Amino acid sequence: MLQSIRDNSQGVIAKIIIGFIIGLMALFGAESIVGGFLGGNDAASVNGEEITEQELAVSLQSLMASLGAGVADFDEQLLRDVALGQLIDDKLLLQAANDARMVISPASIDREIINTAQFQIGGRFDQDLARRTMAAQGFSAQTYRAAVAERMLMGQLVNAYSSTAFVTQDDIARLAALEMQSRDFRFVSVPLGTRTLGEAIPEQEIQTYYDANPERFTSEEQVSLQYVVLDKNDIFNEVEIAEELVRANYEEQRSAAVADIERRASHILLEVGSGQTEEQVVAIAAGIKQRLDSGEDFGALAREFSVDTFSAESDGDIGYTNGSVFPAAVEEALLAMEVGQVSEPVVSEFGVHVLKLTEYAAQSFPEYEEIAERISRDLKTVEVDQLFFSRMETLANLAFETFDLQAISEDLGLEIQESEFFGRIGGSGPVTSNPAVIEQAFSTDILSDELNSDVIELTESMATVVRLREHRPASIQAFDEVRAEIAVLLRTQKEQEKAQDVGQQVIAALESGSDAADILAAESLSWNERTGVRRNQFDLNTEIIQNVFSLPAPEENQVVRRGFSLTNGAYVVIELQSVNAGSPDDMPEDQRTQLAAAMLDSQGRLTFDALLGTLRDSATIR
Repeated sequence: MLQSIRDNSQGVIAKIIIGFIIGLMALFGAESIVGGFLGGNDAASVNGEEITEQELAVSLQSLMASLGAGVADFDEQLLRDVALGQLIDDKLLLQAANDARMVISPASIDREIINTAQFQIGGRFDQDLARRTMAAQGFSAQTYRAAVAERMLMGQLVNAYSSTAFVTQDDIARLAALEMQSRDFRFVSVPLGTRTLGEAIPEQEIQTYYDANPERFTSEEQVSLQYVVLDKNDIFNEVEIAEELVRANYEEQRSAAVADIERRASHILLEVGSGQTEEQVVAIAAGIKQRLDSGEDFGALAREFSVDTFSAESDGDIGYTNGSVFPAAVEEALLAMEVGQVSEPVVSEFGVHVLKLTEYAAQSFPEYEEIAERISRDLKTVEVDQLFFSRMETLANLAFETFDLQAISEDLGLEIQESEFFGRIGGSGPVTSNPAVIEQAFSTDILSDELNSDVIELTESMATVVRLREHRPASIQAFDEVRAEIAVLLRTQKEQEKAQDVGQQVIAALESGSDAADILAAESLSWNERTGVRRNQFDLNTEIIQNVFSLPAPEENQVVRRGFSLTNGAYVVIELQSVNAGSPDDMPEDQRTQLAAAMLDSQGRLTFDALLGTLRDSATIR
């Protein structure tokens, strides 16, 4: 029903689009239009290597997921540019790693995958879970393995450059001395007071301020919503899993685990071709097998004969398999082997292998009582997910087909709730603070047409549909409502000006050679003397410390003065008397260690940024 309604409602739009395309074809030719849609499936080219639109779509989706609810605040083109920029940088790094002949061993890739937490159940690698998770992310086992290898290769390159950074002891000593520097000064703070209390604020000044700053006195546009929430957690209370289903699932898992045997192997790989037939290569492999049977070392022969030079450096080790990692012919041969046994020549699509089984570990499986609760929870989760998505579809259909929330409430048993009034920055609750809810709440569909919203996913387990309850347009507050507020604001400004005048009088008196004692006495003020103050002093206003350490060191027998306003309105006069050089010996050892680590980290980032900048500058990027 929903699709029929949508098809009918969009019929006019569809006709307009078709007419537009026909017009373009008439003007520019059908071939140019069709070619624009069907051709050029590449988003960019980096030194001749293409980045496809599909890769960009995956990268963009990952970027948006990392931003979470805040993604609605970003421009779509900006997000696309960021995602494409990341893909270009990744491509440059991979190319640089390959040019540097960097490699990742198959065994390292195996360990990375096996140790991935999202592929484990009870701390042990689960093949079925891994395959399902990979598929959910759009990967096959082979493409995921390739992606892991690329990620590890880029990490190797990043570490290779960032780890070359270094700092000398002199660098650390200079920075430590600067960090431990202290300053002697005195200051006087002129607070806001009642200096203008006898002065009336003229009515005209208040009116002028009101007229000049309407945005300060505009009550923002606000809405109140009605909404329903579909919560997956509520569905959990509806679902019960029978024990016989739990036990049946346990038996399935136990059978699969018992059959899931992890093997580790080494090989010597000979290449077919280059003037040699498969039969000739098999004969060579058989000769190698005889030498191994005679007691020669497998690793030595791998380094001598194997065309897989990467594994040969590790005595031929090609890592672990659970029966799905290596070529089918290799997996089949390993099934029939014992630990330490060497195979007859095995032919695969990669060449001719001489195999050696080096490790064999059958998976153990816990007793039923140990994991029954977990299995029940997993089965319940599956059923709850199915119910949740089924109800989400019903929620979407009803939201589209109806003009209030009553049918949704009756059909799905969801309570119709009401929100507080909120503006375009959102409200305080989980619904009205959601950016997608805020965006739809102030859309034409909601405000003008008073339709239900689309289904909005608040979290992975919560969704909502909202509609307008009440709308309050933006309006300027009446002058009489804000007159007192403006008067207080203007008086505060006048007090700040008076405080600044006092501070400037103190500075002028000091510059003329006076001690300004009469001015200070008249204001009941006194100097605050401080010696040995450091940058990270915690018992003094940070604004004062920042201003003190921004002053130049005074000449001998001289002082440096400055006046400035604090954020609280007070005016401060500083007189810097001396700068005391810091000694790196005064810095505690643990702080020096942290300082050195921070400097190394900073230098490492700069080194890597320089590498990436060089790669970008020298690359041909389309």
